[in-house]
Amino acid sequence: MFPVPDNVFFTKGVGVHTEKLQSFELALRHADIEQQNLVMVSSIFPPHCKIITRKEGLNRLRAGAINFCVMARAETSEPGRVISASVGLARPVDKNRYGYLSEHHGYGMNSRNSSEYAEDLAATMLATTLGIPFNSDDAWNERKQVYQTSKLIIDSRSVTASIKGDPKGRWTCAIAAAVFLFKD
Repeated sequence: MFPVPDNVFFTKGVGVHTEKLQSFELALRHADIEQQNLVMVSSIFPPHCKIITRKEGLNRLRAGAINFCVMARAETSEPGRVISASVGLARPVDKNRYGYLSEHHGYGMNSRNSSEYAEDLAATMLATTLGIPFNSDDAWNERKQVYQTSKLIIDSRSVTASIKGDPKGRWTCAIAAAVFLFKD
C-alpha cells in the first residue's frame, strides 16, 4: 500500500520538435520534471496535503525517482493551432476531507479560458461531493461565488501551459502537472 502524499507542487511546460515524443520530452524539460519517472494518477487531492512552491518541489526531486502526478497534455502538428493543458484544483475547508484535481486538454482555447475551465471542473466535482446546491447551467463566475459563500470550499486554482502550433508544422506539446511528494 502506498503512503498518502504530503505535498504537491504545480508546474507547466511547452516543447516543439519534429518528433512528437521529443516535443513531449522538451515540455517536461521546460517544466523541470523530465528526470522523473512520472506515474499519472486520477483526480483526488489528498486530505492534509500541503501546496508548496514550484521551486521547493523541484528542489526535493531526485533523478530517477518515481513521482505520482496529475498531468494534462495537449499536442498538435497543425501550424497556428492553439493548444492548452491545464490542471485545476479545488480544496475543501475541512482539511480532513479530500479535494479534487482536474485535467483539461484544450484546443482553440486561450490560457485564461483553459485555466478557468480546469478550475471549474475541479470545483464542480468537489461541490457535488460536499452537497453544495448550484445550477450547473450558471456561468463559472456565478458558480464560483456560490462555492465561496458556502464556506465549504477553501480555494480553487489552476496551472496552464498554452502555445500556438509551430508555424513549420513541427510537433508542439503543452503540459501542466500537479506533482505529489512524500515526506523524506
